[in-house]
Amino acid sequence: RRRRDVAALSFTVLCCRPFSFAAPVDGLNTVVITGTTRKEGPPRPIIGPRVSKYICSHLEQRGHSISAVLDPLELNLPLLEKPHFAYSSSQVPIQLEEIAQALESADCFVVITPEYNHAPSPGLLNILNHFGSSKFSFKPSSIVSYSAGQWGGTRAALALRPILSELGCLPVSAMVHIPQAQDVFDEEGNIVGDEATKQRWDSYLDRCFSQMEWWGEAASTHRQVTDPFDVSPAFAKSPTQRNAP
Repeated sequence: RRRRDVAALSFTVLCCRPFSFAAPVDGLNTVVITGTTRKEGPPRPIIGPRVSKYICSHLEQRGHSISAVLDPLELNLPLLEKPHFAYSSSQVPIQLEEIAQALESADCFVVITPEYNHAPSPGLLNILNHFGSSKFSFKPSSIVSYSAGQWGGTRAALALRPILSELGCLPVSAMVHIPQAQDVFDEEGNIVGDEATKQRWDSYLDRCFSQMEWWGEAASTHRQVTDPFDVSPAFAKSPTQRNAP
């Protein structure tokens, strides 16, 4: 009887353990990938840069280093014709190689997308499709979606999950959806409203990024012990490497 009581007490304590959304002591090397390619309206304003500024600021406040912001408008990559992995090592275009190095050195990814026809941004997908999964694998990712309407890009976010999973940067379960984003942020990416409004948005993001931090810290620590590509090598020759016997 006493043994059962002790076990029940232990279970109660574990279940009631408070969960902290505090950022880790050591920040993560983070790559942010954005999706908007619009330069002008209508509709106005162009809200993608506002969302990106806010997300980057929030990540930095949590102690993370943003090593790169991959913006399709600034990168101006051509429509996918030949991905990075299809070039010989001596022939890779400089821009692709620089992006590949940024992806490879990242601890985690934050992917920000608008919604086009219930799907992620074509500009965002064009960036992702230029690189193989070995540049993304064994690291976590977070999905942020937004829209000018009431749904906050949720359908685009859901469509993005299997893409990131296939690339190997598994998206955490919590996502960030920002409806009517044009009314949420000003041009500099600041929350429009009082301090209480800002705190509500910051708290909303914390759940998603806390999950990413947990997995990012775990993956980064374990990579120091074991190279994941030793046990799960990257496919480097042919799609047939995926085939069953």
